Amino acid sequence: MALKIRLARGGAKKRPFYSIVVAESRSPRDGRFIEKLGTYNPMLDKGHKDRVVLKTERIQHWIKMGALPSERVTLFLADAGMMKRPEIRETPQRSMPRAERKKLEAAKTEAAPAGAAPAGATPPAAPAEAKTEKKPEAAPAASA
Repeated sequence: MALKIRLARGGAKKRPFYSIVVAESRSPRDGRFIEKLGTYNPMLDKGHKDRVVLKTERIQHWIKMGALPSERVTLFLADAGMMKRPEIRETPQRSMPRAERKKLEAAKTEAAPAGAAPAGATPPAAPAEAKTEKKPEAAPAASA
């Protein structure tokens, strides 16, 4: 049984409120859970004390039992000092605007020494023989 510590959504339309729960990973997001471990109210200011409420002892118990926190819950636990904050992932290059991508590539090539090849570039291979075979032309279709 794989356990996750994750958010279960509650509240009204456009007024979200989340419960931090431990649940089996296969159960639905808002479905059956084992235990409620805290709450998260995104409608409150970031500095408000009731924005994130955690039952730290119970969370530590479930982590020892093998429950894995979701990404968002990991951030809450890191802010509470219970875990190490995960590294922020870089934005994938495909989702970057083209102009930004070109600036990034230019910066990488400038940072590399002049005699060395840029990172990710492969050394040039021996030139292959150019084959210039003439393709036979197709005969024009005869009209009937």
